[in-house]
Amino acid sequence: MILPCLTVTASLKGGRGVFTTENIPANTVIEISPVLVLSVKERAIAEETNLYNYFFEWGKSRKKGALGMGNISMYNHDYNANCMYEMDYDHELMTITTVRAVKKGEELCINYNAEPTDTTPVWFDAKN
Repeated sequence: MILPCLTVTASLKGGRGVFTTENIPANTVIEISPVLVLSVKERAIAEETNLYNYFFEWGKSRKKGALGMGNISMYNHDYNANCMYEMDYDHELMTITTVRAVKKGEELCINYNAEPTDTTPVWFDAKN
């Protein structure tokens, strides 16, 4: 399930991002999409490719990887994200939900640390 008001287009954050063509209220589920789960071995191989920037740590041990289908892997990072994600390991799904009202034209972002306001540097900031 992906809300029809979501679109993927160029982002000022770099590359592409997910945007909305309508106002979206807080606490709205905007996407529920399957993931392609990577074994520990497959994740190690994927880490050596451009896929590294698009998959999530997966499983209770966080040693596997998961590539989101739908728009899941296109949401950009923000330390003050307007969305959050939840992982359903049993059903191999991820859900994106708004944490505040989002205005038409606004980019929808998640915090790659899993908590919308966690300011712990993520891998691409930690290198700087």
